[in-house]
Formats: sequence, C-alpha cells, structure tokens
Amino acid sequence: MAKASHRRQAGARRLAILLAMSLAVTGVSAQAQAQAPSPPPADHAVPITLRPAIDRPSTVFEGWGTALAWFAHVTGGWPEAERTRLADLFYGPDGLGWTIARYNIGGGNAADTPPYMKVGRAVPGFWRQPAGMTGKDWWRADDPAMWDWSQDANQRWWLDAITARVKQPIFEAFSNSPPWFMTVSGRVSGAEKGTDDNLRANQEQAFATYLVRVTDELQRRHHLTFRTLSPVNEPNTNYWFVANTQEGAHWSPARQAQMIDATAAELKAKGLSTVVSAPDETASHLFVEDWAAYPSATRAAIGQLNVHSYGTVHQTAVRDIARASGIRLWMSENDTPLSGDPEDLTGMATPLAFAEHIVGDLKRLEPAAWVFWQAVEDLSTRKGEKGSNWGIVKADLMGAADQPHAIHVTGKYWAMAQFSRYIRPGDRLVPVDDMDTVGALSPDGRRLVLVHVNPGLSPRPLTVTVPGRWQRRMIVTDAGHKATEVAGNLAPPQSVVTLVLTR
Repeated sequence: MAKASHRRQAGARRLAILLAMSLAVTGVSAQAQAQAPSPPPADHAVPITLRPAIDRPSTVFEGWGTALAWFAHVTGGWPEAERTRLADLFYGPDGLGWTIARYNIGGGNAADTPPYMKVGRAVPGFWRQPAGMTGKDWWRADDPAMWDWSQDANQRWWLDAITARVKQPIFEAFSNSPPWFMTVSGRVSGAEKGTDDNLRANQEQAFATYLVRVTDELQRRHHLTFRTLSPVNEPNTNYWFVANTQEGAHWSPARQAQMIDATAAELKAKGLSTVVSAPDETASHLFVEDWAAYPSATRAAIGQLNVHSYGTVHQTAVRDIARASGIRLWMSENDTPLSGDPEDLTGMATPLAFAEHIVGDLKRLEPAAWVFWQAVEDLSTRKGEKGSNWGIVKADLMGAADQPHAIHVTGKYWAMAQFSRYIRPGDRLVPVDDMDTVGALSPDGRRLVLVHVNPGLSPRPLTVTVPGRWQRRMIVTDAGHKATEVAGNLAPPQSVVTLVLTR
C-alpha cells in the first residue's frame, strides 16, 4: 500500500522560518478606478505573520496534471504540429511543467447504438463483439478474438507524448463506466434512474478483469507504468442516467466496496505493481460517506485516496481520513469556471476564481497532487451563444481532424502557470495563515514559493521578511501580464502573484 508522503517525512528535520507579509491598501490603479469607486485610504499596513507548522510533517507534493479522456480522444488525431503544440503547452519544460496524466479506460456502447454523446465523450472500449454474438453474456476475457487493441489511438498518442516530455511521469488509469454489455441499461451513460447501480449483478470480477487487462496491455505497448487504477468515478451521485451525454455509472457504497476488492485482487493476481485508487468522489462530504461505509478490508485494499473538489464541505475531514489511514491523497479532478461568466479568453474573473479554488484545495486538503479535469475544451461561442470558461485552452473540437485548428490560450492557463511552474514535485506544502496565500518549500529548504491571489480592486504591497539572506523574484498574471516576472513588491489589482525566495 502506498503511504502518504507526509508520513514519509515524519523524521525530517524541523524547519523554523518566520515570514511576515504586510498587505496594505494604497491608491487604486487607473484600471481599478474605472471599475469601482476608490476605497478609503489605509493609514498603515496590516501585518500578516506566516508560520510553517513545524510541529507536524507536511505533505510532499507530487505535481500537477490533467485527465486526458475527451480532449485527448479528439486532439490526439490532429495534425502533428497542433497536437505537439498542445503537449508542449501542458507538459513541456517551457509550458506548465505538468507531470501527471489520468488515462480514461473507455467502456464503449454497442456498435449499433445511435450516437448521442457530446464531442470527444464516446471513448471506445477495447473489446470486440464477434459476428453472430448477441445479448450481454457473450464476452470472454480469455478469448483473444474479443479484444481490439487498435482502439483509442488518439488518447494513447498522448501517453507517448507525455513520456517523451516528462522525466518521471505519474500515470493513473480510471474508468467512468463498465462496457455496455456489463450494464443493466445497456448504455454506458448510466442506469434508467440516476440513483440505481448500473453494473449488472455479479459482474464485478468481469469488470475488474477488463480494467486490469487493459492496464497491463497499455503498460506493455507504451512502455510506461500506471501507478494507480481507479475503477469508479463520482460514484455516489444521482446524475448518471441513460439520457446523459457522457459515460458514467452510479455505485452505492456497498457496490463500490465490492468493485474495489475485485480490482485489488485482480491486480495482485496478475502481478502488477499498480494499486487501486478510490473513490474519486465528486465532493468531500460524499467521500466521507463512502469511506464510512467501506469494510476495513476494503479500506486496506486502497493504495491512494482520490477526491474531486466540486464540493468542498468537509475537505479537512478527507485530509484527516488520509492522514489517519496513512494513505496518499490526491485532488484528482476539478475545473472552476465562474458561474455566469461568459466565455472570455483574456478576462480575469474566472482565472481569479480558479486560482482561489486551488489555494483553498491546497490549504484544506493538503493533497499530494492537484489534477485538472479537461485541459482543452470546445470553443463554445457559436451562433451568438455566450459560452463558458471550462478548460484552460480553447479550440474547435468539432472541426474536421485533418483541418487547421486555432488554439486559444486563456487567462486560466496563465493562472495555473503561477502554481505549476514554481510549486514543483518534491516540494513540501507549507501551511500559511493568510487565506489568500499558499506556500511550498523545496526539499533542501533553499527555495520558498508563495502564491498569493489578490482578487480585489486595490493593489497590495507584499513585504516578506525571512531570517537570512534571500533573493526574491515576483511573477504576475493579471490583465496586462501572462506569468511575467516584474520588479517591485506590488500585487496589482485582480492578480495572481508568485513570490520565489531563494538562498
């Protein structure tokens, strides 16, 4: 079982660093004056003392990344220059420097199912239904004729592209739904009702066999290792039903436990080093509910705890469960488009909300990784529609694969760069008192990174005092800067600022 990284640091030397950050409200910039009345002047700075928690171990951070799934299923088939540019944007050394990818093992609907999924969401399965086979009980895992390893070539292109760019990538395989013939409804989008489990009775072993065989085969074919395998996704929810436009399946906590047990046993039987990650619940309060219902043997079978942060109630409870269990915790899926914010490639409203969400996740969950949902989303402003700000890069995913595709890098991309370029794998998360700031310390204690979000309309002078001689850099993303290094100590209005202190 993989142990939590903060447990591995229990014997690390204690660090005593006293930081003082003064945040003062000064005169607003011309841009801010145009947006709102001037705030009352501040007579003096309000000091905020930042102290790392030296009385307990802190999380060792493993990195940032994305789920591949839909966007990779589309863009992996684009012209070489375009898909290469995207891979460089996310995983290249001059891009975001991501090191993690979650590969989606598709379930796949029957070949005669009329198309109803949205663009990219019909991720194919690796099974083949021989001619003349009917019903749902025809599949045999030990029959080579019933496997098709040519499937999902586009998403698999991304596995190779990431391996070529990242020295030590971390790969996770995950499933949204069993193949159609293992489901009750015969559809991979869910049962007739969203509260019903869609895996047929007694199909846990068959589904585990499918997932583990795909994991093993892709490892051999692409010369990589899937460290974890997640068999269920956002399971204890009510929105996976037949009419959905993406793969999904409801799993009661009892059925989750059976699936986790079956997957762990199959991984062990096949001799794979891959371990189970679970439950990939959509919100922290549902994670707590799932965990409470698992038998002790099921909990012991889990090698990594995954939670999404679309719901943040009880995040500290999830953190404490992971810490008490000695199991590594990931924030394994999130995207945060600001509600009601029309599609905007350059505006700062959604990027600021996104950055604040990352800060909250890192402070409350203290996860070993933070993983985005879909890095590329469809450019949605068509026919007068206001669109949305999902994704950090926008492109026309509905365009013909062999035609040129305009790639739009949004403000959210640059907000992410403020975190992922500077809080790097191996850094230790440092608890910070200020609610708008997260911190990380390098393994040797010689580089301290503070990411501060200033969502207000006034600039903030940031003064950091650290014992000893430290050199300081400041990187800014706002309406006029894209992760740009600037001089001074002023956090502009509506900005994300990274302070890098080295000695």
